[in-house]
Amino acid sequence: MKHTMADRIHEARQRKELDQAKLSAKIDVATRTLQRWEKGEQVPDSNYLMRIAKATGVAPHWLLTGDGPMFPQIYPDQKVLPLPTSRYKKVRLINLPLLSSVPGGAPSLIFHPDYVEKYITVDDVNDDSAFALEVKGNSMAPKIEDGDIIVVSPKMESRSGDICVVRVNDEDTVKRVKVDEQFVHLIPLNPEFEPMAVKKRDVGFMWRVVKVIKSL
Repeated sequence: MKHTMADRIHEARQRKELDQAKLSAKIDVATRTLQRWEKGEQVPDSNYLMRIAKATGVAPHWLLTGDGPMFPQIYPDQKVLPLPTSRYKKVRLINLPLLSSVPGGAPSLIFHPDYVEKYITVDDVNDDSAFALEVKGNSMAPKIEDGDIIVVSPKMESRSGDICVVRVNDEDTVKRVKVDEQFVHLIPLNPEFEPMAVKKRDVGFMWRVVKVIKSL
């Protein structure tokens, strides 16, 4: 058994005799994203796991967990493949509004929460007031890059160490936050960008980022 999902994705691709570029094209994802999955730097969501399984012919459950047979078992008198449904849980899907972009660099003009550009469907977000924003800039790279979409939860408590959308003097930015008695420190993940410290009284809100959807 391959111990990590990265190993299993790599093995499935090689058994199908596909290079990374060809598999990326088949599942409609950037080659660099597939490379990160195979290195274990990122993990594909359930949608892309199913695409990989279909393109390589392996069992989705094996690809996800490493358990069971690598290839689906096909029974001669059945046209439908049996799924181990007891091993899966129901996932609640919700549609979230995708609002204007938020800077992942220097703070910029505020996004407009009343203007909905479109909607996206996500899972595992337990906040009906949550919404999505497109990130502009690379101050939070490689975790959050230009063009990625973040899901923001206004209801979930934000704490020191969280990545948050922060409004400072009517300007917005997305950064990791560190909070002390007087200041909120806005910390980029990209070492090429400088951290900032702002007074607590200048912070309009600090909303937690609960999900990142990578740009293809």
